[in-house]
Order: sequence, then C-alpha cells, then structure tokens
Amino acid sequence: MSERYRKAERKGRRAEQYAALMLMLKGYGILERRWKTPVGEIDLIIRRGRTIAFVEVKARRDIATAIQAVTPTARARISAAADLWVSQANSKNYAYRFDLVTISGWRIRHLKNAWHNEMA
Repeated sequence: MSERYRKAERKGRRAEQYAALMLMLKGYGILERRWKTPVGEIDLIIRRGRTIAFVEVKARRDIATAIQAVTPTARARISAAADLWVSQANSKNYAYRFDLVTISGWRIRHLKNAWHNEMA
C-alpha cells in the first residue's frame, strides 16, 4: 500500500468521523458506518424520525469540487448499495434520501437530497 493511498485513507476516515459527529449534533442517529457490499459502499447511514439517509462524505478543497467528486457512476454504486440495505433492513414506512456532506477546511456542509434514486 503506497503512502499516498494511506494518506487519502486517513483523510477519508477523519472526514467521516467529523461528518458523523456533526450529524449526531443535528439529532441524527448513526445506523451504519462504511457499510460495504459487493455493489458499493455507503459512508454513513443515518436516521432521524421516519427518514433514513444514505450519506456520501467528501473532503475537498471547496464545495464545488466535492460535489463534482460524486460522479454518476459513484451515485449509481451508492444507490445500488442502498437498495441492498433497504432489502435487508426492517425499515418499512421510512422515507429515504441521498445526502452529501462536504468538508473543506473547517467548513462542514450537509446537503440533503443531493441526488435522487427511483427507490427514494
């Protein structure tokens, strides 16, 4: 494993920790962290009330770059993983959405409904 990969991995884990903390402070419960499936990974799965959100976390230089980093291919992978999670979870009667948390410097932003999927 290269040093560059290790640094990126540490940065990603730290960003996910910050995102989880911020979301908990906003009243969300963390259901899963780094939920891995054969079709993709979901950084965070959170719940507040009757809403479950599948969250992608991106740490980038600015918000525009973070948003662009969630490509259509990445959204499709996350959506497929979310479909699998929903099929396995006892989570009927919940609303679902896809959120994005961007981290640039000390600024953390939570973008609700960052994209849509037919499931949601």
